[in-house]
Amino acid sequence: MDLSIVIPLYNEEESLPELEAWIRRVVEREQYQYEIIMVDDGSSDTSWSVIEELARNNPNVVGIKFRRNYGKSAALNTGFAAAKGKVVITMDADMQDSPDEIPALQKMISEEGYDLISGWKKERHDPISKTIPSKFFNRITRWISGIELHDFNCGLKAYRHEVIKGIEVYGEMHRYIPLLAKWSGFQKIGEKVVEHRARKYGTTKFGLERFVNGFLDLLSITFVGRFGKRPMHLFGTLGTAIFILGLCSSLYIGVNKLYRLNANLPTILITDNPYFFIALTCMIIGTFLFLTGFLAELVSRNAPDRNLYLIEKKING
Repeated sequence: MDLSIVIPLYNEEESLPELEAWIRRVVEREQYQYEIIMVDDGSSDTSWSVIEELARNNPNVVGIKFRRNYGKSAALNTGFAAAKGKVVITMDADMQDSPDEIPALQKMISEEGYDLISGWKKERHDPISKTIPSKFFNRITRWISGIELHDFNCGLKAYRHEVIKGIEVYGEMHRYIPLLAKWSGFQKIGEKVVEHRARKYGTTKFGLERFVNGFLDLLSITFVGRFGKRPMHLFGTLGTAIFILGLCSSLYIGVNKLYRLNANLPTILITDNPYFFIALTCMIIGTFLFLTGFLAELVSRNAPDRNLYLIEKKING
């Protein structure tokens, strides 16, 4: 199969028929062997009934329905598991992403050798309450990840089949899929300016809490990507450094106390010195961090996927 198009959706009954017809026109014009995977994330409207009708009229439509709302990441992860195409394209169901972008995205993956192409909504038709925070988080994500993309959260993306089978999307991680792909060893990540259309039906399903959750997920994915298989390198290093700082400070305070006593200089009780408690706190925190790293290392060593690595090529000889 040439192409899988994964569409996560929640209460998008009005846009689905028009979106499916538009996609079908584009892919059949290009003569792709394709499938459209619509993942209903527990919609409370008639979205599933619409999907059933579309599947009856088009055998290339695949429908998956959740019993309740789990979120976009869960819908994407489930859609990725079902996808069979050599190239997988994701897009939102609200028709703000244009299916006319599909052929160009497909060629960038299949002909130009990219692992992942992320859309860049250079001209956006969103309120300022979405555009300003989005620019801020894109800048932070670029700085932390080292991936030069302008729009990590764009729903219109294209992937090589191996990419979507080699990553797991959960929580609010859908906006950081390029980072997940990078940590999994897929380094050729590109960007394409895409058309962003004004929403035609319904209202946005995301609130302000997504920015808080997104930031926390960014910290989480950065930690897991860098230290998931070696947590002691982070906690052990921090713990040891902080403990040594506290120990050296305590020794200095003690030696200074003895010196002043021998020199008959005025002294105060060590417990009256605020720096003593700071040093003691550093030693305690350092010890706890070291123990945290030790326990995390034990958990990591006994994890079922501790030796799971993505193999790109293999020669039998």
